Amino acid sequence: MRTPRAPRETRSPGLEPLAVLPVFVTLTGKRAVLAGANGGAAWKVKLLAAAGAHVDVFAPEPTEEMRGAPAEAVAGTVVLHERDWSPADLEGAAFAIAAFEDEGECACFVGAARAAGAIVNAIDRPHLCDVSFGAIVNRSPLVVGISTEGAVPVFGQTVRARIEAMLPSGFKAWVAAARDWRAEVSARYHVFGERRAFWERFTDLAFAHPDRAPVRADLDGLIAENDAAPTGGSVVLVGAGPGDAELLTLKALRALRSADVILYDDLVAPEILDYARREARTMLVGKTGHGPSCRQDDINALMVSLAGSGKRVVRLKSGDPLVFGRAGEEIDACREAGIPVTVVPGVTAAQGAAASLGISLTHRDAARRLQYVTGHDRRGALPDDLNWAALADPTVTTVIYMPKRTMRTLLAKAVAEGLPPATPALVVFNATRPDQAVVQGQAHDLADRVEAAGLEGPAIVMVGNALGRGAQAEHVSAIPAAVLQAAERASL
Repeated sequence: MRTPRAPRETRSPGLEPLAVLPVFVTLTGKRAVLAGANGGAAWKVKLLAAAGAHVDVFAPEPTEEMRGAPAEAVAGTVVLHERDWSPADLEGAAFAIAAFEDEGECACFVGAARAAGAIVNAIDRPHLCDVSFGAIVNRSPLVVGISTEGAVPVFGQTVRARIEAMLPSGFKAWVAAARDWRAEVSARYHVFGERRAFWERFTDLAFAHPDRAPVRADLDGLIAENDAAPTGGSVVLVGAGPGDAELLTLKALRALRSADVILYDDLVAPEILDYARREARTMLVGKTGHGPSCRQDDINALMVSLAGSGKRVVRLKSGDPLVFGRAGEEIDACREAGIPVTVVPGVTAAQGAAASLGISLTHRDAARRLQYVTGHDRRGALPDDLNWAALADPTVTTVIYMPKRTMRTLLAKAVAEGLPPATPALVVFNATRPDQAVVQGQAHDLADRVEAAGLEGPAIVMVGNALGRGAQAEHVSAIPAAVLQAAERASL
Protein backbone atom coordinates (compact mmCIF):
# COMPACT_ATOMS: atom_id res chain seq x y z
CA MET A 1 0.00 0.00 0.00
CA ARG A 2 1.21 3.46 -0.84
CA THR A 3 1.43 6.00 1.98
CA PRO A 4 -1.11 8.72 1.16
CA ARG A 5 -0.07 12.33 1.14
CA ALA A 6 -1.91 15.56 0.47
CA PRO A 7 -1.11 18.05 -2.27
CA ARG A 8 1.12 20.76 -0.83
CA GLU A 9 2.10 24.18 -1.99
CA THR A 10 5.76 24.70 -2.75
CA ARG A 11 7.79 27.82 -3.23
CA SER A 12 10.65 28.50 -5.58
CA PRO A 13 13.93 29.39 -3.90
CA GLY A 14 13.44 32.90 -5.26
CA LEU A 15 16.23 35.18 -6.34
CA GLU A 16 19.84 34.21 -5.91
CA PRO A 17 22.16 37.00 -4.67
CA LEU A 18 22.67 39.72 -7.28
CA ALA A 19 26.09 41.26 -7.85
CA VAL A 20 24.34 44.35 -9.26
CA LEU A 21 20.74 45.52 -9.57
CA PRO A 22 19.73 45.69 -13.24
CA VAL A 23 17.75 48.90 -13.70
CA PHE A 24 16.97 51.10 -16.67
CA VAL A 25 17.26 54.88 -16.42
CA THR A 26 15.11 57.25 -18.48
CA LEU A 27 17.23 60.17 -19.73
CA THR A 28 15.02 61.59 -22.48
CA GLY A 29 15.11 65.38 -22.25
CA LYS A 30 17.37 65.32 -19.18
CA ARG A 31 20.83 66.80 -18.79
CA ALA A 32 23.97 64.71 -18.58
CA VAL A 33 27.56 65.76 -18.03
CA LEU A 34 30.81 64.04 -18.98
CA ALA A 35 34.17 65.46 -17.96
CA GLY A 36 37.49 64.22 -19.32
CA ALA A 37 38.46 62.44 -22.49
CA ASN A 38 39.95 59.04 -21.75
CA GLY A 39 39.64 56.06 -24.09
CA GLY A 40 36.00 55.17 -23.43
CA ALA A 41 34.60 58.68 -23.12
CA ALA A 42 33.35 59.25 -26.67
CA TRP A 43 31.35 56.01 -26.71
CA LYS A 44 29.72 56.87 -23.38
CA VAL A 45 28.71 60.27 -24.76
CA LYS A 46 27.07 58.63 -27.76
CA LEU A 47 25.18 56.23 -25.49
CA LEU A 48 23.85 59.07 -23.35
CA ALA A 49 22.70 60.96 -26.42
CA ALA A 50 21.14 57.81 -27.89
CA ALA A 51 19.05 57.63 -24.70
CA GLY A 52 17.73 61.12 -25.44
CA ALA A 53 19.91 63.11 -23.02
CA HIS A 54 21.27 66.58 -23.59
CA VAL A 55 24.97 65.98 -22.98
CA ASP A 56 27.53 68.59 -22.03
CA VAL A 57 31.13 67.43 -22.45
CA PHE A 58 33.99 69.25 -20.67
CA ALA A 59 37.39 68.33 -22.11
CA PRO A 60 40.28 70.77 -22.61
CA GLU A 61 41.95 68.38 -25.07
CA PRO A 62 39.22 66.26 -26.71
CA THR A 63 40.09 63.35 -28.94
CA GLU A 64 39.14 63.38 -32.60
CA GLU A 65 36.42 60.84 -31.86
CA MET A 66 35.03 63.16 -29.17
CA ARG A 67 35.06 66.07 -31.59
CA GLY A 68 32.90 64.04 -33.91
CA ALA A 69 30.37 63.04 -31.23
CA PRO A 70 28.04 66.08 -31.59
CA ALA A 71 27.42 65.26 -35.25
CA GLU A 72 26.80 61.57 -34.46
CA ALA A 73 24.10 62.05 -31.82
CA VAL A 74 21.12 59.95 -32.96
CA ALA A 75 18.54 61.18 -30.45
CA GLY A 76 19.63 63.76 -27.87
CA THR A 77 22.25 66.47 -28.28
CA VAL A 78 25.97 66.74 -27.54
CA VAL A 79 27.71 70.05 -26.81
CA LEU A 80 31.48 70.02 -26.53
CA HIS A 81 33.13 72.55 -24.17
CA GLU A 82 36.90 72.61 -24.66
CA ARG A 83 37.74 73.57 -21.08
CA ASP A 84 38.02 72.11 -17.58
CA TRP A 85 34.87 71.41 -15.64
CA SER A 86 33.68 73.28 -12.56
CA PRO A 87 31.15 72.27 -9.87
CA ALA A 88 28.70 74.78 -11.31
CA ASP A 89 28.64 72.76 -14.54
CA LEU A 90 26.93 69.92 -12.69
CA GLU A 91 23.87 71.85 -11.58
CA GLY A 92 20.70 70.18 -12.89
CA ALA A 93 22.55 67.10 -14.18
CA ALA A 94 20.66 63.82 -13.90
CA PHE A 95 23.66 61.69 -14.93
CA ALA A 96 27.39 62.35 -14.76
CA ILE A 97 30.41 60.46 -16.04
CA ALA A 98 34.03 60.91 -14.96
CA ALA A 99 36.50 60.10 -17.75
CA PHE A 100 39.85 61.04 -16.23
CA GLU A 101 43.14 59.20 -16.16
CA ASP A 102 44.02 60.75 -12.80
CA GLU A 103 42.41 59.03 -9.79
CA GLY A 104 42.32 62.18 -7.67
CA GLU A 105 40.63 64.28 -10.33
CA CYS A 106 38.14 61.48 -10.93
CA ALA A 107 37.25 61.26 -7.23
CA CYS A 108 36.84 65.04 -7.03
CA PHE A 109 34.39 65.04 -9.95
CA VAL A 110 32.44 62.11 -8.50
CA GLY A 111 32.03 63.90 -5.18
CA ALA A 112 30.79 67.09 -6.86
CA ALA A 113 28.39 65.16 -9.08
CA ARG A 114 26.86 63.32 -6.14
CA ALA A 115 26.50 66.60 -4.26
CA ALA A 116 24.56 67.91 -7.26
CA GLY A 117 22.21 64.90 -7.10
CA ALA A 118 23.42 63.14 -10.25
CA ILE A 119 23.79 59.40 -10.84
CA VAL A 120 27.53 58.82 -11.30
CA ASN A 121 29.68 56.53 -13.41
CA ALA A 122 33.47 56.63 -13.47
CA ILE A 123 35.06 54.94 -16.47
CA ASP A 124 37.34 52.03 -15.47
CA ARG A 125 36.89 52.80 -11.75
CA PRO A 126 34.07 50.59 -10.49
CA HIS A 127 34.78 51.52 -6.86
CA LEU A 128 33.68 55.09 -7.63
CA CYS A 129 30.55 54.18 -9.59
CA ASP A 130 26.91 54.36 -8.59
CA VAL A 131 26.05 52.47 -11.78
CA SER A 132 28.00 50.66 -14.45
CA PHE A 133 27.52 50.15 -18.18
CA GLY A 134 27.03 46.62 -19.50
CA ALA A 135 26.87 45.12 -22.95
CA ILE A 136 23.69 46.23 -24.73
CA VAL A 137 21.37 44.51 -27.18
CA ASN A 138 19.50 47.34 -28.89
CA ARG A 139 16.10 46.57 -30.34
CA SER A 140 14.76 49.77 -28.84
CA PRO A 141 12.31 50.14 -27.25
CA LEU A 142 13.29 46.53 -26.47
CA VAL A 143 16.66 46.87 -24.72
CA VAL A 144 18.67 44.08 -23.07
CA GLY A 145 21.50 44.92 -20.68
CA ILE A 146 24.20 42.40 -19.75
CA SER A 147 26.59 42.76 -16.84
CA THR A 148 29.55 40.70 -15.65
CA GLU A 149 30.25 43.32 -12.94
CA GLY A 150 33.30 44.30 -14.95
CA ALA A 151 34.94 40.92 -14.42
CA VAL A 152 34.91 39.62 -18.00
CA PRO A 153 33.70 42.23 -20.51
CA VAL A 154 34.53 39.95 -23.44
CA PHE A 155 32.23 37.29 -22.00
CA GLY A 156 29.42 39.84 -21.76
CA GLN A 157 30.02 40.88 -25.36
CA THR A 158 29.82 37.26 -26.49
CA VAL A 159 26.55 36.78 -24.62
CA ARG A 160 25.28 39.95 -26.28
CA ALA A 161 26.12 38.56 -29.72
CA ARG A 162 24.23 35.35 -28.92
CA ILE A 163 21.16 37.27 -27.76
CA GLU A 164 21.28 39.54 -30.80
CA ALA A 165 21.18 36.47 -33.02
CA MET A 166 18.04 35.30 -31.19
CA LEU A 167 16.20 38.64 -31.37
CA PRO A 168 15.27 39.69 -34.91
CA SER A 169 15.71 43.41 -35.54
CA GLY A 170 12.02 43.57 -36.45
CA PHE A 171 11.10 43.15 -32.78
CA LYS A 172 11.72 46.86 -32.28
CA ALA A 173 8.65 47.60 -34.43
CA TRP A 174 6.50 45.23 -32.37
CA VAL A 175 7.61 46.69 -29.05
CA ALA A 176 7.05 50.19 -30.40
CA ALA A 177 3.54 49.16 -31.42
CA ALA A 178 2.91 47.75 -27.95
CA ARG A 179 3.90 51.09 -26.48
CA ASP A 180 1.53 52.92 -28.83
CA TRP A 181 -1.37 50.49 -28.26
CA ARG A 182 -1.03 50.09 -24.49
CA ALA A 183 -3.40 52.91 -23.53
CA GLU A 184 -6.14 51.59 -25.82
CA VAL A 185 -5.73 48.03 -24.57
CA SER A 186 -5.75 49.12 -20.92
CA ALA A 187 -8.90 51.17 -21.49
CA ARG A 188 -10.66 48.20 -23.10
CA TYR A 189 -9.60 45.52 -20.62
CA HIS A 190 -9.95 46.54 -16.98
CA VAL A 191 -9.25 43.09 -15.56
CA PHE A 192 -5.59 42.13 -15.23
CA GLY A 193 -6.14 38.61 -16.56
CA GLU A 194 -7.79 39.90 -19.73
CA ARG A 195 -4.95 42.33 -20.38
CA ARG A 196 -2.36 39.61 -19.82
CA ALA A 197 -4.20 37.30 -22.22
CA PHE A 198 -4.17 40.04 -24.86
CA TRP A 199 -0.44 40.66 -24.50
CA GLU A 200 0.28 36.92 -24.61
CA ARG A 201 -1.54 36.77 -27.94
CA PHE A 202 0.34 39.85 -29.08
CA THR A 203 3.66 38.20 -28.16
CA ASP A 204 2.77 35.00 -30.01
CA LEU A 205 1.96 37.04 -33.11
CA ALA A 206 5.21 38.99 -32.84
CA PHE A 207 7.26 35.81 -32.63
CA ALA A 208 5.35 34.34 -35.57
CA HIS A 209 6.02 37.43 -37.74
CA PRO A 210 9.18 39.06 -36.36
CA ASP A 211 10.32 40.55 -39.66
CA ARG A 212 7.30 42.67 -40.50
CA ALA A 213 5.91 45.73 -38.78
CA PRO A 214 2.52 45.34 -37.09
CA VAL A 215 -0.42 47.30 -38.46
CA ARG A 216 -3.84 48.36 -37.20
CA ALA A 217 -5.40 45.20 -38.61
CA ASP A 218 -3.20 43.19 -36.23
CA LEU A 219 -4.53 45.11 -33.24
CA ASP A 220 -8.13 44.68 -34.40
CA GLY A 221 -7.60 40.96 -34.92
CA LEU A 222 -6.02 40.49 -31.51
CA ILE A 223 -8.87 42.35 -29.82
CA ALA A 224 -11.46 40.24 -31.65
CA GLU A 225 -9.63 37.04 -30.69
CA ASN A 226 -9.30 38.14 -27.08
CA ASP A 227 -12.98 39.13 -26.86
CA ALA A 228 -14.06 35.77 -28.28
CA ALA A 229 -11.88 33.70 -25.96
CA PRO A 230 -13.65 31.80 -23.17
CA THR A 231 -13.54 33.55 -19.82
CA GLY A 232 -12.94 31.87 -16.49
CA GLY A 233 -10.56 29.15 -15.45
CA SER A 234 -9.05 26.38 -17.52
CA VAL A 235 -6.71 23.40 -17.26
CA VAL A 236 -3.78 22.57 -19.51
CA LEU A 237 -2.06 19.19 -19.19
CA VAL A 238 1.56 19.87 -20.08
CA GLY A 239 4.28 17.35 -20.86
CA ALA A 240 7.53 18.36 -19.12
CA GLY A 241 9.62 15.75 -20.93
CA PRO A 242 11.86 13.22 -19.18
CA GLY A 243 14.07 15.77 -17.43
CA ASP A 244 16.18 17.94 -19.70
CA ALA A 245 14.55 21.39 -19.60
CA GLU A 246 15.73 22.11 -23.15
CA LEU A 247 13.33 19.43 -24.41
CA LEU A 248 10.31 21.54 -23.44
CA THR A 249 8.21 22.61 -26.40
CA LEU A 250 7.51 26.27 -27.14
CA LYS A 251 3.84 25.61 -26.41
CA ALA A 252 4.76 24.17 -23.02
CA LEU A 253 6.82 27.26 -22.22
CA ARG A 254 3.92 29.54 -23.12
CA ALA A 255 1.60 27.54 -20.88
CA LEU A 256 4.03 27.75 -17.94
CA ARG A 257 4.45 31.49 -18.41
CA SER A 258 0.72 32.12 -18.40
CA ALA A 259 -0.30 29.81 -15.52
CA ASP A 260 -1.80 31.03 -12.27
CA VAL A 261 -1.23 27.67 -10.57
CA ILE A 262 1.06 24.76 -11.50
CA LEU A 263 0.33 21.29 -10.14
CA TYR A 264 3.44 19.21 -10.73
CA ASP A 265 4.70 15.67 -10.19
CA ASP A 266 7.77 14.47 -8.28
CA LEU A 267 9.53 13.47 -11.49
CA VAL A 268 9.40 16.97 -12.99
CA ALA A 269 12.95 18.37 -13.00
CA PRO A 270 13.19 21.41 -10.66
CA GLU A 271 14.78 23.61 -13.31
CA ILE A 272 11.65 23.29 -15.45
CA LEU A 273 9.68 25.19 -12.82
CA ASP A 274 12.11 28.09 -13.30
CA TYR A 275 10.35 28.79 -16.61
CA ALA A 276 7.07 29.56 -14.86
CA ARG A 277 6.13 33.16 -14.30
CA ARG A 278 7.24 34.33 -10.88
CA GLU A 279 3.72 35.05 -9.64
CA ALA A 280 2.45 31.51 -10.26
CA ARG A 281 1.67 29.24 -7.31
CA THR A 282 3.34 25.84 -7.47
CA MET A 283 1.91 22.77 -5.77
CA LEU A 284 3.47 19.32 -5.53
CA VAL A 285 0.86 16.64 -6.20
CA GLY A 286 3.23 13.85 -7.08
CA LYS A 287 3.12 10.11 -6.95
CA THR A 288 6.16 7.96 -6.31
CA GLY A 289 6.32 4.33 -7.28
CA HIS A 290 5.40 2.27 -4.20
CA GLY A 291 6.05 5.40 -2.06
CA PRO A 292 4.10 8.35 -0.62
CA SER A 293 1.59 9.50 -3.20
CA CYS A 294 -1.28 11.93 -3.59
CA ARG A 295 -4.58 10.24 -4.35
CA GLN A 296 -5.74 10.75 -7.90
CA ASP A 297 -9.20 11.79 -6.71
CA ASP A 298 -7.61 14.52 -4.57
CA ILE A 299 -5.58 15.78 -7.53
CA ASN A 300 -8.67 15.84 -9.73
CA ALA A 301 -10.69 17.70 -7.10
CA LEU A 302 -7.96 20.28 -6.54
CA MET A 303 -7.48 20.86 -10.24
CA VAL A 304 -11.20 21.33 -10.86
CA SER A 305 -11.62 23.55 -7.79
CA LEU A 306 -8.80 25.90 -8.81
CA ALA A 307 -9.99 26.16 -12.40
CA GLY A 308 -13.57 26.62 -11.19
CA SER A 309 -12.44 29.67 -9.19
CA GLY A 310 -11.15 31.27 -12.37
CA LYS A 311 -7.51 30.15 -12.26
CA ARG A 312 -5.49 29.04 -15.25
CA VAL A 313 -4.13 25.72 -14.08
CA VAL A 314 -1.19 23.86 -15.60
CA ARG A 315 -1.02 20.17 -14.70
CA LEU A 316 2.67 19.52 -15.29
CA LYS A 317 3.62 15.90 -15.86
CA SER A 318 6.91 14.17 -16.54
CA GLY A 319 7.32 12.90 -20.10
CA ASP A 320 4.12 13.05 -22.14
CA PRO A 321 0.79 13.37 -20.30
CA LEU A 322 -0.87 10.85 -22.60
CA VAL A 323 1.67 8.06 -22.01
CA PHE A 324 1.01 6.38 -18.65
CA GLY A 325 0.30 9.79 -17.14
CA ARG A 326 -3.30 9.25 -15.98
CA ALA A 327 -4.32 12.03 -18.34
CA GLY A 328 -7.56 10.28 -19.19
CA GLU A 329 -8.84 10.48 -15.63
CA GLU A 330 -7.94 14.14 -15.31
CA ILE A 331 -9.46 15.06 -18.67
CA ASP A 332 -12.68 13.27 -17.69
CA ALA A 333 -12.80 15.13 -14.36
CA CYS A 334 -12.45 18.49 -16.10
CA ARG A 335 -15.06 17.71 -18.73
CA GLU A 336 -17.56 16.47 -16.14
CA ALA A 337 -17.12 19.77 -14.27
CA GLY A 338 -17.44 21.86 -17.43
CA ILE A 339 -13.82 23.07 -17.22
CA PRO A 340 -12.05 23.73 -20.55
CA VAL A 341 -9.10 21.36 -20.81
CA THR A 342 -6.34 21.05 -23.41
CA VAL A 343 -3.18 18.95 -23.70
CA VAL A 344 0.35 20.01 -24.63
CA PRO A 345 2.34 16.89 -25.55
CA GLY A 346 5.87 16.36 -24.35
CA VAL A 347 8.91 14.25 -25.19
CA THR A 348 8.24 10.91 -23.53
CA ALA A 349 10.93 9.07 -21.59
CA ALA A 350 11.38 6.45 -24.31
CA GLN A 351 12.09 9.10 -26.94
CA GLY A 352 14.43 11.06 -24.67
CA ALA A 353 16.40 7.99 -23.61
CA ALA A 354 16.71 6.66 -27.15
CA ALA A 355 17.89 10.04 -28.44
CA SER A 356 20.49 10.43 -25.69
CA LEU A 357 21.91 6.97 -26.53
CA GLY A 358 21.68 7.33 -30.30
CA ILE A 359 19.40 4.31 -30.63
CA SER A 360 16.79 3.92 -33.33
CA LEU A 361 13.80 2.26 -31.70
CA THR A 362 12.41 1.28 -35.09
CA HIS A 363 15.54 0.33 -37.03
CA ARG A 364 14.17 -1.17 -40.24
CA ASP A 365 16.61 -4.09 -40.17
CA ALA A 366 15.69 -5.12 -36.63
CA ALA A 367 12.28 -3.82 -35.50
CA ARG A 368 8.83 -4.27 -37.01
CA ARG A 369 6.93 -2.59 -34.24
CA LEU A 370 7.33 -0.36 -31.20
CA GLN A 371 5.26 -0.93 -28.07
CA TYR A 372 5.02 0.84 -24.72
CA VAL A 373 4.04 -1.32 -21.75
CA THR A 374 3.38 -0.48 -18.12
CA GLY A 375 5.35 -2.47 -15.59
CA HIS A 376 2.62 -2.52 -12.94
CA ASP A 377 -1.12 -2.23 -12.49
CA ARG A 378 -3.21 -0.29 -9.95
CA ARG A 379 -2.04 -2.65 -7.19
CA GLY A 380 1.62 -2.18 -8.02
CA ALA A 381 1.84 -5.76 -9.29
CA LEU A 382 2.61 -7.15 -12.73
CA PRO A 383 -0.51 -6.68 -14.89
CA ASP A 384 -2.49 -9.86 -15.53
CA ASP A 385 -3.53 -8.91 -19.04
CA LEU A 386 -0.19 -8.34 -20.77
CA ASN A 387 0.11 -9.72 -24.30
CA TRP A 388 2.91 -12.21 -23.78
CA ALA A 389 3.08 -13.20 -27.41
CA ALA A 390 3.85 -9.58 -28.28
CA LEU A 391 6.39 -9.29 -25.47
CA ALA A 392 8.15 -12.45 -26.61
CA ASP A 393 8.73 -11.10 -30.12
CA PRO A 394 12.40 -9.95 -30.44
CA THR A 395 11.59 -8.02 -33.64
CA VAL A 396 9.49 -5.66 -31.52
CA THR A 397 11.14 -2.90 -29.52
CA THR A 398 9.43 -3.00 -26.14
CA VAL A 399 9.70 -0.08 -23.71
CA ILE A 400 8.56 -0.87 -20.17
CA TYR A 401 7.56 2.06 -17.99
CA MET A 402 7.63 1.93 -14.18
CA PRO A 403 9.49 -1.40 -14.19
CA LYS A 404 11.45 -1.45 -10.95
CA ARG A 405 9.42 -3.91 -8.85
CA THR A 406 8.30 -6.20 -11.64
CA MET A 407 11.19 -6.19 -14.13
CA ARG A 408 12.66 -9.52 -13.05
CA THR A 409 9.30 -11.31 -13.18
CA LEU A 410 8.28 -9.67 -16.45
CA LEU A 411 11.49 -10.53 -18.30
CA ALA A 412 11.57 -14.08 -16.91
CA LYS A 413 8.02 -14.72 -18.08
CA ALA A 414 8.71 -13.14 -21.49
CA VAL A 415 11.66 -15.56 -21.90
CA ALA A 416 9.47 -18.43 -20.78
CA GLU A 417 6.90 -17.38 -23.39
CA GLY A 418 9.49 -17.50 -26.18
CA LEU A 419 11.62 -14.35 -26.04
CA PRO A 420 15.19 -15.44 -26.86
CA PRO A 421 17.26 -15.12 -23.66
CA ALA A 422 20.05 -13.31 -25.53
CA THR A 423 17.74 -10.53 -26.78
CA PRO A 424 19.49 -7.18 -26.14
CA ALA A 425 18.04 -5.27 -23.19
CA LEU A 426 18.95 -2.21 -21.15
CA VAL A 427 17.69 0.05 -18.39
CA VAL A 428 18.04 3.83 -18.50
CA PHE A 429 17.96 5.69 -15.20
CA ASN A 430 17.23 9.44 -15.10
CA ALA A 431 16.92 9.70 -18.86
CA THR A 432 18.27 12.95 -20.41
CA ARG A 433 19.38 14.33 -17.04
CA PRO A 434 22.98 15.05 -16.04
CA ASP A 435 23.02 11.91 -13.87
CA GLN A 436 21.67 9.61 -16.60
CA ALA A 437 23.07 6.09 -16.29
CA VAL A 438 22.59 2.94 -18.33
CA VAL A 439 22.81 -0.74 -17.47
CA GLN A 440 23.07 -3.05 -20.47
CA GLY A 441 22.54 -6.75 -20.71
CA GLN A 442 20.26 -9.35 -22.23
CA ALA A 443 16.76 -10.44 -21.43
CA HIS A 444 17.97 -13.29 -19.21
CA ASP A 445 20.44 -11.34 -17.06
CA LEU A 446 19.36 -7.68 -17.10
CA ALA A 447 17.60 -7.88 -13.73
CA ASP A 448 20.75 -9.23 -12.06
CA ARG A 449 22.87 -6.47 -13.58
CA VAL A 450 20.46 -3.76 -12.44
CA GLU A 451 20.34 -5.17 -8.92
CA ALA A 452 24.13 -5.21 -8.76
CA ALA A 453 24.38 -1.64 -10.03
CA GLY A 454 22.22 -0.29 -7.19
CA LEU A 455 21.10 2.79 -9.12
CA GLU A 456 18.21 5.04 -8.11
CA GLY A 457 15.85 7.33 -9.97
CA PRO A 458 13.12 7.01 -12.59
CA ALA A 459 13.88 4.17 -14.96
CA ILE A 460 12.64 2.56 -18.15
CA VAL A 461 13.50 -0.82 -19.64
CA MET A 462 14.07 -1.37 -23.35
CA VAL A 463 14.12 -4.81 -24.95
CA GLY A 464 14.52 -5.88 -28.58
CA ASN A 465 16.92 -6.62 -31.40
CA ALA A 466 17.03 -2.95 -32.41
CA LEU A 467 19.02 -2.26 -29.25
CA GLY A 468 21.87 -4.41 -30.52
CA ARG A 469 22.64 -2.18 -33.47
CA GLY A 470 26.02 -0.42 -33.72
CA ALA A 471 24.70 2.94 -32.53
CA GLN A 472 24.26 1.59 -29.03
CA ALA A 473 27.81 0.31 -28.73
CA GLU A 474 29.16 3.83 -29.23
CA HIS A 475 27.58 4.85 -25.93
CA VAL A 476 28.87 2.04 -23.71
CA SER A 477 31.71 4.26 -22.50
CA ALA A 478 29.16 6.80 -21.24
CA ILE A 479 27.94 4.35 -18.60
CA PRO A 480 29.49 5.07 -15.18
CA ALA A 481 32.46 2.76 -14.53
CA ALA A 482 31.06 1.60 -11.20
CA VAL A 483 27.87 0.51 -12.91
CA LEU A 484 29.74 -1.49 -15.55
CA GLN A 485 31.92 -3.17 -12.93
CA ALA A 486 28.94 -4.13 -10.79
CA ALA A 487 27.12 -5.47 -13.82
CA GLU A 488 30.12 -7.54 -14.85
CA ARG A 489 30.38 -9.05 -11.37
CA ALA A 490 26.70 -9.93 -11.48
CA SER A 491 27.12 -11.82 -14.74
CA LEU A 492 29.93 -14.05 -13.43
